[in-house]
Amino acid sequence: MTMTAIKSMLIGATVLASAGSAFAEDATLTIESWRNDDLPIWQEKLIPAFEASHPGIKLNFQPMAPTEYNAALNSKLEAGSAGDLITCRPFDASLALYDKGYLAPLSDLEGMKNFSDVAKSAWITDDGSTPFCVPMASVIHGFIYNKDAFETLGISVPKTEAEFFAALDKIKEDGTYIPMAMGTNDQWEAATMGYQNIGPTYWKGEEGRNKLIKGEEKLTDEPWVEPYRVLAKWKDYLGDGFEAQTYPDSQNLFTLGRAAIYPAGSWEIAGFEANADFKMGAFPPPVKNEGDTCYISDHTDIGIGMNAKTEHPEAAKAFLNWVASPEFATLYANALPGFFPLSKEAVKLDDPLAQEFVSWREKCQSTIRSTYQILSRGTPNLENETWAVSANVIKGTQTPEEAAKQLQDGLASWYDPQK
Repeated sequence: MTMTAIKSMLIGATVLASAGSAFAEDATLTIESWRNDDLPIWQEKLIPAFEASHPGIKLNFQPMAPTEYNAALNSKLEAGSAGDLITCRPFDASLALYDKGYLAPLSDLEGMKNFSDVAKSAWITDDGSTPFCVPMASVIHGFIYNKDAFETLGISVPKTEAEFFAALDKIKEDGTYIPMAMGTNDQWEAATMGYQNIGPTYWKGEEGRNKLIKGEEKLTDEPWVEPYRVLAKWKDYLGDGFEAQTYPDSQNLFTLGRAAIYPAGSWEIAGFEANADFKMGAFPPPVKNEGDTCYISDHTDIGIGMNAKTEHPEAAKAFLNWVASPEFATLYANALPGFFPLSKEAVKLDDPLAQEFVSWREKCQSTIRSTYQILSRGTPNLENETWAVSANVIKGTQTPEEAAKQLQDGLASWYDPQK
């Protein structure tokens, strides 16, 4: 036997011993995923790192087109041909898979202790007792700004609501830049980068979101109407023709240097850095008054679970524990700037803009989008309704109070705690 073979055996024995009865035989695990855009990252970074520390387990990453994933995965699960590991969309789509017995419960998975309740919220039963996917990454909301524009105009990064609008006024008065790049044509940005971005500041993040779920607050209460009053003021700063402006239009306006501020999700980071030739910075949603607690939408986006019928449960658990580790978090976050690890342990990011976003977790309270858990299961769908009324409020075709009443009436029509 060669020295290399002996060395490999010793490494394998050490790993197996440290993992207890982790896996008694070699296993190849197939991973189902809709993220076909990050195939190179899995092939070049993630899989080699895992296999190096887990001899005997091989990974086979099998992505498919995002639009086909849900239907194709359901068919595979029903036929018993799905992979060992299932990449999980947040909330109801994955909960349905768990309820049907397709995803294994992960309450006893050691790595789950590395995640907060907010991180686990997208992949846990409604009573909060049983997680069924390991959280992989979230996206964070805030504002990306053109540093060159701010320096030229002598604007400091705004921290309060008053400073934010003072900055917008100064940019508008100068006339060189559109103050803020966002349109209402596609509607979802008005809700996602508008209402859900600034809203947690007013409804106090998880506190307000949970009160809404329990029926202790209504969408017509002040904490839920006030962000619409603030959003209505954005109209004057979005430039001519914003009503017909699409999402790609807004991205282009900002990266071409024509707009100073972009209400953002962190998923924009890589694309903006590739296309913009100016320095960029980011700031969290402004607080109402100096000294107030700040809140960020730190929205759970992607997780991974275990096929309940896998033939290699111990090997699959070894992989899931690795996904819960700082090693995976660091690799994944630096390979995909703007998709942030959800584990409690802080991760150092190489990308300065991504590091700026994730640093807000240390000083702000994290929450998720208010419409995503439980509250969008009926008709009318609260998430889709929020898109429409948020766009209307910005355009001025609906008052904040009218928007709030429409949302509340729709939710109360099918959701018992709000009746």
